[in-house]
Amino acid sequence: MAIIEAKRLTKIFGSDPKKAIPLLDKGWSKEKIFADTKLTVGVNQADFAIEEGQIFVIMGLSGSGKSTLVRLLNRLIEPTLGQVLFNGTDVLRMSPEQLRKFRRKNVGMVFQKFALFPHRTVLQNIEYGLEVQGIDKKKRREMAMSSLELVGLTGWENSYPDQLSGGMQQRVGLARGLANDPDVLLMDEAFSALDPLIRKDMQDELLELQSKMKKTIVFITHDLNEALRIGDQIALMKDGAIVQIGTPEEILMQPANKYVERFVEDVDLSKVLTAAHVMVKAETITMEKGPRVALQFMRDRGISSLYVVDKGMRLIGIVTAEDASNAIKNGVRLDEAIIKDAPSVQPDTLLHELFELMSNSRLPISVIDPNGRLKGVVIKGAVLAALAGSTGIGTGEQHESA
Repeated sequence: MAIIEAKRLTKIFGSDPKKAIPLLDKGWSKEKIFADTKLTVGVNQADFAIEEGQIFVIMGLSGSGKSTLVRLLNRLIEPTLGQVLFNGTDVLRMSPEQLRKFRRKNVGMVFQKFALFPHRTVLQNIEYGLEVQGIDKKKRREMAMSSLELVGLTGWENSYPDQLSGGMQQRVGLARGLANDPDVLLMDEAFSALDPLIRKDMQDELLELQSKMKKTIVFITHDLNEALRIGDQIALMKDGAIVQIGTPEEILMQPANKYVERFVEDVDLSKVLTAAHVMVKAETITMEKGPRVALQFMRDRGISSLYVVDKGMRLIGIVTAEDASNAIKNGVRLDEAIIKDAPSVQPDTLLHELFELMSNSRLPISVIDPNGRLKGVVIKGAVLAALAGSTGIGTGEQHESA
């Protein structure tokens, strides 16, 4: 079940906002509604579900409604219409006391502006939300220190904000959002104020943290590269409406309309797609089959190499047709003909990191998981097809290495 679900979630700004709902149902645009009624459509009937442990990115240009949408999720802005379900409970039906508890216990928030108190130390800034909740001093100190350690700021707890770099200040903001161990973390343009290099570092930090925490994160950004880099799912907004929801690969390779096409047309796919996106099925053989069986198999399949694996599909090496033929002539076993130092990468390796490896190797690049199991191979043709924007990548079989 989804941890957060939005159903027909709508926000209209202005007097008598519900007057605009029938007009939205008729398909009127944001501009036409404003021209006729002076009402502004902030969010237009958004429907989506966020799974637990997912990084769900909401992105769009300035004025698209993304920041309004994230504030509807915890009712910092009251919706005009619709539902927000948290673990099946409608947030819009919560009493003031229930809503306060929901915001304190279940949802953390990190803003673009660090909003740190200059007169408080790093640790005191992180403790602030816990202090407001009435948590006793010893307990909140422990929780804050744990959060501080999580974001890599141990040793800075007695420093003041003006003694920290912008990236470090944003880490304090992140630690504050994590201090009460919320189920959901809302991050509104959290890295937008940072320099590009620091911003990339913070994206790396977030992904590393997520690998440990498995939090549900709703991340707002106007930067497509950032969205593609960190998002499990992306919701792309225009004029208050969600125009497409999908994985980064779906957004890039299967744009829903011309607007999405234009939005993604300048993306460097080599810095987004990974080896897992383009790998094809590897032709394999186990060691005990011997060089004659290996050579016959290659002849039957019209290929020039095979991947030698054990019974658990862990990669041992590669045998070529030439090496198998020589092994037969010399009367040696298959394991003596194997190339054991052939190039291999992890599934999440970005394509641009493969280029040099591919140019220096006459063999396809094997893709192995952290346990050494063979998942597939990367061939030049599949990479070129992916970078050209072809669909259906990563579904073929191994063929002649090129």
